[in-house]
Amino acid sequence: MLKSIEAVGKTEDEAIASALAQLGKKREDVSVEILVRSKSGFLGLGSTPAKVLVSYEYTETAAEKAEQFLKGLFEKLGSDAVPEIEDRGEEGLYINLIGSSLGALIGRRGETLDAIQHITGYVINRGSSGRIHVSIDAENYRFKREEALKNLAFKVAAKVEKYHRSMTLEPMNSYERHVIHTALQDREGISTYSTGSEPNRRVVIACSKGRQSPYSPRGERD
Repeated sequence: MLKSIEAVGKTEDEAIASALAQLGKKREDVSVEILVRSKSGFLGLGSTPAKVLVSYEYTETAAEKAEQFLKGLFEKLGSDAVPEIEDRGEEGLYINLIGSSLGALIGRRGETLDAIQHITGYVINRGSSGRIHVSIDAENYRFKREEALKNLAFKVAAKVEKYHRSMTLEPMNSYERHVIHTALQDREGISTYSTGSEPNRRVVIACSKGRQSPYSPRGERD
């Protein structure tokens, strides 16, 4: 990505020096175009300062790519949402959306928020050799949803233990299924696995250690 700034000075060299000082760059790191050559005039009268255009190659950070994309997206959607971006290093980018009426950006069961997160991840990782994880939240939705899923997992697991019968949950995306699996992974006497195909893939909560119903469908853990 090429970025440029204009600078002025009494001479071309002064204008270039001014631009380099603003950018914190060396002369060999930039290209220079003389827009207006300096003129000394007569006895100091009618003098013209020099103007230059200094350009340099700039590599956008992942956070800058995400911010530019999301601001453009929200503008097209007519939303006043503003992305607050936190670079968490190896954990990737955490983006919290701030604004009013964010329900439309969250969508039913977070489907719209998931789509925005997926597309943003694609945008910042396109053409990159590595991969940066992106997590987008709004109105603390993901935390609330995660807590609700954990409560659901514990409630259903209790019924499975009581009746010794497997129970299948509603279709969930991979993130939600992961929450269920993780919540019950250390619960004695309970096992979980996933069955079905996207977008109707579901978690089955079953009895383990031979207590599982022989009629329960088999599947795979995510």
